[in-house]
Amino acid sequence: MLTFPERIIFTLLVILSLLLTFKAARRILLILQRGHGQPDWKILQQRLFTTPIRLISFQPVFRFRLLPSFFHAMVGWSFLFFIFVNIGDVLQAFIPNYQFLWETKIGGLYRLGADFFSVTILIGMAALIFRRFIIRPATLSARSDVLLHPKARFGIMRDSAIVGIFITFHVGSRFVGESFKLAQHELDPWQPFASALSKLWLDWNTAVLTIGEHLTFWVSIGLILAFLPYFLYSKHIHIFFAPINFLLKPYRRSIGELSRLDFSDENVETFGVSRLEDLGWEQLVDSYACIMCYRCQQVCPAYNTGKVLSPAALEINKRYFLNYYGKDIARGENSPQSLVEFAIPPEAIWACTACGACIDICPVNNEPMRDILDIRRALVLNENAFPQQIQAAFRGMERNVNPWNIPPTERLKWAEDIVVPTIDENPTPDILWWVGCAPATDVRAQKAARAFATILNKAQVNYAVLGKSEQCTGDSARRAGNEYLFNELATANIDTLNSLKPDRIVTTCPHCLHTLKNEYPAFGGNYKVIHHSQLISELIAGGKLELNRQFDGDNSSRITYHDPCYLSRHNHIIDDPRTDIELLGLPLTELPRHGLKSFCCGAGGAQMWKEEEHGLERINMNRFKEAESTGADVLAVGCPFCMIMLTDARKTASSEMQVLDIAELVASRLE
Repeated sequence: MLTFPERIIFTLLVILSLLLTFKAARRILLILQRGHGQPDWKILQQRLFTTPIRLISFQPVFRFRLLPSFFHAMVGWSFLFFIFVNIGDVLQAFIPNYQFLWETKIGGLYRLGADFFSVTILIGMAALIFRRFIIRPATLSARSDVLLHPKARFGIMRDSAIVGIFITFHVGSRFVGESFKLAQHELDPWQPFASALSKLWLDWNTAVLTIGEHLTFWVSIGLILAFLPYFLYSKHIHIFFAPINFLLKPYRRSIGELSRLDFSDENVETFGVSRLEDLGWEQLVDSYACIMCYRCQQVCPAYNTGKVLSPAALEINKRYFLNYYGKDIARGENSPQSLVEFAIPPEAIWACTACGACIDICPVNNEPMRDILDIRRALVLNENAFPQQIQAAFRGMERNVNPWNIPPTERLKWAEDIVVPTIDENPTPDILWWVGCAPATDVRAQKAARAFATILNKAQVNYAVLGKSEQCTGDSARRAGNEYLFNELATANIDTLNSLKPDRIVTTCPHCLHTLKNEYPAFGGNYKVIHHSQLISELIAGGKLELNRQFDGDNSSRITYHDPCYLSRHNHIIDDPRTDIELLGLPLTELPRHGLKSFCCGAGGAQMWKEEEHGLERINMNRFKEAESTGADVLAVGCPFCMIMLTDARKTASSEMQVLDIAELVASRLE
């Protein structure tokens, strides 16, 4: 129980703490209002049930770094209970004869929880502090060649130290204070740990124990009052903004879906994102939600092969910039620097493969890839600044509607000696096969297309292709930032498809699948699109394909499968390709990084059309070495771009491992 003067002082400190906290919170709110767009409050209703489950279970954290995540969860789960503990401590300090927490069974359970979670927090924090400051793994920071705010490297360590001290002293003081209280009265069976500690003070003077009890209260609760205003400036504000991210992040059909730009609006003078205030409100929220844990960096293909791109550094730089210039931005002033100047350099911007690994792994639902692609839009559309190698692909899409710059008259040349019906020959197909630019033009990808045509013909599928009428979906243009070119291609393709009204579209290219399925709806094109591995599974299950499972010689090869980023992460098609391999009766050895955690081949994000940014290793070589490490004889793929990149890696490595599309595997074993 606090004395009257203590209660007066405590009340004044609470008011001061709340005023300072309100001032900081108001500034953050004004900053977020500078972002474009508004939250869609309707989606809040859909996520009210699932979001608390994800947050309380710490499910996003447990997808990576299992042991540190467990200690993190120990602290997090315990602090959820400590909300009630701190409220209870204040009530006991202010209300005379407040006996509820002591005399009832519920009170006993409350004290047991407080005792148990106090020890849990202290153990968890000890482990995390030891890891952060003693072990200091390289995964908790960025390389020196990565652009990072000059105060961030020290600032992140400082924040971690402050929070570590706060939690340890807040919980530790409360725990010791309880032991002082028990030493004055009697041991409490509901508080076994505090009771055990209290035995150290049994011989102490009552007056000393009383002073100690008051002192530990002030340290424990006083630290909360001091921490609240600081909390809004530290990286630990993610505790508040992570739930906002999960509840209000705009709905996406896929993590790779980008927003449509309105080129018809004459009031819009610039496009894309150049400065912080050009970002969407949710992209500004990302700055505050970032844990600065570097998980996104740890899975980034560019960073892992020595490039200067770090998705984590991008979010951290945004946050530190807001800490220093947030007051001016909140007042409506423009940022003194562009994002390219303080957040991410051009070399890093063009190193991104748009694989989505950073978005997928982020435990607080951040989207650094989206920032990068929006910045590309600004560089291309406003400044005409992009790697010159991409110019050839742009020119090909502009002149011949494909990045290979092959005339439309040669679009169906790959199928000259086999039966592949066009939409003119079969105007009412059950399935429209969107062949894609790579299978129609690249020599290696054409073999996979021919294999798939063999499968369709063998199964007597009623299908057709567009032939000369097929154009590039525009994926490479959009990922490279040339939104205007993508707009032109998408509009033309949608006009064609809407006139045909296909029941289903199948494609062997995950990039085409993603664009047709997830990007075109914003332009008025809504289609049911499937991957060829899904159709193959369907045909086998329906008895339309008979497979020869009697293997000998090299037909009994061991297989490993590479998940294309735009098939697994972007569209969650993971099981069907494996089902196809399983139905062939071939032993499958999984790559260490597979499924949602698959590693990129290096072609995405328009990297196919430019030289890879400077680094220690090529992305495709990194992935191919991983495939070779499995000891498999065949590397199966489900994407023509992956096929091209990994075949190039195979040639460079002079490896005997075969790189084959799922369709080639199945076609070679048809009865």
